[in-house]
Amino acid sequence: MGSAPSADFFQPLRADDPAVVGGYRLAAVLGAGGMGKVYLSYTPGGRPIAIKVIRSEFSEDPEFRRRFQQEVQAAQRVQGLYTAPVIDSDTEAAQPWLATAYVPGPSLAHAVSLYGALPTRSVLLLIVGVAEALHVIHGAGIVHRDLKPANVLLASDGPRVIDFGIARAADSTALTNTGVSIGTPAFMAPEQASTGTVTPATDIFALGQIAAFAAIGASAYGDGSSHAVLYRIVHEDPDLSGLPGELRPVVARCLSRDPADRPSLTEVIELCHEAADEPLRQGEDWLPQAVAGSITERLKLPAPAPTPAPTAPGATPTPTEVSSPSPAPSSPPASAGASPYTPAGLAAAPTQAAPSQPALGTPPAYPTPPPYAQPTHPQHSYPQPPRPQPAYAPGYRTPPAFHAPGFAPPQPPRRKRTGLIVAGSIVAAVIGLAVIGSLLPDGKDKAGGSKASGGGATGASASPGSNQKQADPKPVSYQGIDVPQNHQLQLADSPPRPAEEPTGAGVLYGHADLYYYRDTLFGDEKVGSSNGKLVLLKNSEKGSLKTCREVTRFTEKLGLDQLTDGSQICVLSKAGHISVATYRGRSGDKDSTTYVKFDLTIWRNAEDVQQD
Repeated sequence: MGSAPSADFFQPLRADDPAVVGGYRLAAVLGAGGMGKVYLSYTPGGRPIAIKVIRSEFSEDPEFRRRFQQEVQAAQRVQGLYTAPVIDSDTEAAQPWLATAYVPGPSLAHAVSLYGALPTRSVLLLIVGVAEALHVIHGAGIVHRDLKPANVLLASDGPRVIDFGIARAADSTALTNTGVSIGTPAFMAPEQASTGTVTPATDIFALGQIAAFAAIGASAYGDGSSHAVLYRIVHEDPDLSGLPGELRPVVARCLSRDPADRPSLTEVIELCHEAADEPLRQGEDWLPQAVAGSITERLKLPAPAPTPAPTAPGATPTPTEVSSPSPAPSSPPASAGASPYTPAGLAAAPTQAAPSQPALGTPPAYPTPPPYAQPTHPQHSYPQPPRPQPAYAPGYRTPPAFHAPGFAPPQPPRRKRTGLIVAGSIVAAVIGLAVIGSLLPDGKDKAGGSKASGGGATGASASPGSNQKQADPKPVSYQGIDVPQNHQLQLADSPPRPAEEPTGAGVLYGHADLYYYRDTLFGDEKVGSSNGKLVLLKNSEKGSLKTCREVTRFTEKLGLDQLTDGSQICVLSKAGHISVATYRGRSGDKDSTTYVKFDLTIWRNAEDVQQD
C-alpha cells in the first residue's frame, strides 16, 4: 500500500469516500488501484497506518471473500523486516479491508519516474531486501503474483514489499472470469502470461524485472501495448544492454524463461554480495539524496478529520463508514466526550462495538491523537522534522454548537415589529400568486414539449417538493458500426467513430466507453469498457433505458464467444451516457484484421458523471 504517484502525497477525501473504516477515522487518500483504494489513518495511539478498502465489485463475489479471508490470515503471519505488516482487517465487512503499517517512502515506480535510474549499490541493496521479503512471504505459503515497482516502497532503511497475496484472492473468481485481469503484463513471468502457472519462481522472475527497471529506468522488455510486451516476455530475450556489468549475472538468471533455471532466493543474495565492491549493509545512505528527501516530505502527515458534532436523536449521521453487512443494533447516542476511534481488533465499549467485531472487554476510551503528531517507528531512525502546516489542508467546517436534547438554547427577547409583519405578508401573497401562475399549463410547443421546458431532451430540473420529474433524454440510434480490432468507441461522439486509444495506453487500459480487443498471440477476443461497465442482457430482458438502469450484474469485459448475433449489451459510461449495443457479428479470419459490428441506441447524459 503506497502513496499515489503524484507530488501531492496526501489527497483530500472526496464526497464518495467513507469517513470511517472499521472504526478508524480517515485522514487522506494515499492512492488507488485495480483492487481498491488506499487511505491514511491512525491507530488510537497516533501511529499512522494505510487502510486498503476492496472494490465493491470484488466484495459481491462469495469466492473472492473466501479467498481474501484466507490470504489475509496468511499475510498476518508475515513479519519480515522488508514487508509492511498487516495489523488489522475485516473480511466480513460490506467492503472488505485490511490495514498495514504506513511506510513513509515513494514506490520504486514513483522514484524512478521522478529521479531516474538508481545507482548500482542502491539496486544491489534493493534486490537483497526484496529477496529477503520474498523469503518470508514464500515461507508463509504465499506467492506474491503481482510483484512490480508500484508494490515496492523505498523506506529510509531499505525496501518494503506490499500487497502480497491479495492478487490470489481475485484469481479465478467470477469477476476475473468475466475479464478483470489480475497481474501487471509488463512484469509477468512467461509461464504466468502463457498458461497462468504461478510458483515461487514466478516472483523471482518479477524480482529480475524490478532490478532491471531500477537500474535502467525502463522495462527490460520495452514499451508498447500489453500483448506486444507479453509476446516479447514469452518468446524473446530481455534487453540488458543498458545494465551495469555488476548486475548482469543476477538479473539475467532471474529472467530465465525456464523457471527451473532461475536462482533460489539464497543464490540471489549470494550473487549480489559477490557483485558488490564493499559489504552490503542497509542504512540511511542506501538511496540517492533526492529520493531520501522525498521520504522526509512524507513524514509531514495530515491530521485525521475532526470528530463531527453529535447528531440529534433520530437524525441521520453525516459520516459514512465501511462496516459489516449486518445492520447495527440500536443504541443510545454517544456522549460528546466519547472517543472517535473504535478500531476493529481493538476492544471498545459495548455500545460502540461494530456488529462484525465482538467486544473483548471494556478498556478505557482512547484519546484522540494530537493534530499532526509525528509517530515513531521502532525499525526506522528517521530524524524528526519540524512540524509545519502540511500541504494537505481540507476545508473543515466548524461544527455547530450542540445543545442537549430537550434543552433549547436561551433566546433573547424580540421586539415587536407589527408594520414589517404586515408588509411581509403582502409581499409573500404576491409571490405565491406569481408561482401558482407559472405552474399552470399554457400549451405545448411544436415539438410536443411544454413551453416551460422548451421541449428539450433533458427537461428542466425539478424543484424541491414539486411533482415535476426530470425528463429522460431522447434516444439516438446508429446502425451497422464496424469496429476494427483494438479500436474503441466514445458514446459522446455523434456519430460514434472507431478510433485507437489516443494516449497509447491501449484500449484495455485507456478511456473507451466500448472497445473490441483481439490478442493475436493468445487468440483472446473481447469487447469491453475501460470507462464504464457492461451488462450482457438475457433473452428475456428487453434492451431499454429502464432495463440498463435496473440491472446490477456488472462486468468490464465480455468474451466474444459469449455473444451471438442479436445479443444486447448495456453500456454504462462513467461520463453519464447509457447505450444498448446490439451485437451483429464478426468478420475476418485469424490472418487478417477483424471487425465486429454493433447497432447502438444511446441516451446521452442519462446519469450523473461518476468521479474516479
